[in-house]
Amino acid sequence: MTFTQPMGVTEANIQGNVHGGVIMKLCDEAGAFAAIKHARRPVVTVSVDSMSFHSAVQIGNLLTVQAEVTWTGRSSLETRLLVTAENLLTGTVTHTNTAFFVYVALDERGRPTAVPPLICETDEERRLYEEGAIRQALRLERRRQEQAPPGARREP
Repeated sequence: MTFTQPMGVTEANIQGNVHGGVIMKLCDEAGAFAAIKHARRPVVTVSVDSMSFHSAVQIGNLLTVQAEVTWTGRSSLETRLLVTAENLLTGTVTHTNTAFFVYVALDERGRPTAVPPLICETDEERRLYEEGAIRQALRLERRRQEQAPPGARREP
């Protein structure tokens, strides 16, 4: 799934660059559409696992967000988002962001529902899937520790 959008002055922050929240919103939309396409179900965002900003996006750049499902569980899907900005006058393309967003597929009653497994056909897809499984295990452990009662022993 690929989204492309020109960045105008309405997307600017006080420093004159594109606001990070605008980029995050576009990533969430692209990731959700990739997840919906895979699951063929509505999805909701449950986690922004990471969002790394490598460089600023300038007003006037053409922003492109490429989203792909990299891991699936029973009802969850992880998407990797790669963001680039192109200066249309020079043709220079800059990789500006990488992110991982997690979604849960919903049934007709708004409850989590099963998603099809991800079929990995290349070594790169298998590597991304394995890395996604590791990130999911870390997310679950983080959630378990956050839900522990106050004063409960937490392992480092």
